[in-house]
Formats: sequence, structure tokens, C-alpha cells
Amino acid sequence: MKYGFSKSIDLPFSDAIDKVTEELKKEGFGVLTTIDVKETLKKKIDVDFKNYTILGACNPPLAHRALQTEEEIGLLLPCNVIVYEKDNKSVVSVFDPSLMSKVVENDNLTPVAEEVREKLQRVFNNI
Repeated sequence: MKYGFSKSIDLPFSDAIDKVTEELKKEGFGVLTTIDVKETLKKKIDVDFKNYTILGACNPPLAHRALQTEEEIGLLLPCNVIVYEKDNKSVVSVFDPSLMSKVVENDNLTPVAEEVREKLQRVFNNI
């Protein structure tokens, strides 16, 4: 199952995170959480892992609309974007919010998910 959009880019890892964050801001998203998976795995279970970061992105007006439509949608928020290293490139993957419509049985959520998808697609295209 595809969970989102993914592509490799020719930017160093930290620059890729900066670019993703910048493009998210242009579409009204802030990064609420940043999880450094490499650091966390090293600290918690003493294993080495490649550079891998999970960004929890949120667009407050759209999140508010989604929560008004479906209280339990919080289980699927924020929208995650991942950046990791592979084959000397950075890979960026963006969650596809249209999957929410397949998980949540509430047709009223579809327009919100579509709007979020359009914004995240623009972020993805501009990276």
C-alpha cells in the first residue's frame, strides 16, 4: 500500500529538512514535532541507524475543520513527512491525507482531506 508521495532529491540531509520545512510554511503548515529517529534509536536501544527524521506537520485551520468534522481524527494527526538518507541522496516522503477517507467512515471529512492533499502535493512538487 502506498501511504504517500516519495522522491529522492539531490540535497544533503539537513538541507532537505530545511527545504521541506520552508515549503510546508508556504502552505500554512508548521512543524509541531521533529523526531530524530537516528538519535532516538541510539539513545534508547543503542543501535546505529541512518539519518531519518519524522516531521509532524499541522495546518491549524484545516486541523480544526477536521476535528470539528470527526473528533477521533486526532489519531491520524499531524500529517507526517519523513526525510531520510538513501544511496547518498535525501528521500522525502509526504503522507497522503486522502487515505484518511479510507480509514474514517465519515464522508464529511473528504473535502478537508482533499484540501490538505492539494497543499501537501504542492509542497512535494516544490521540493
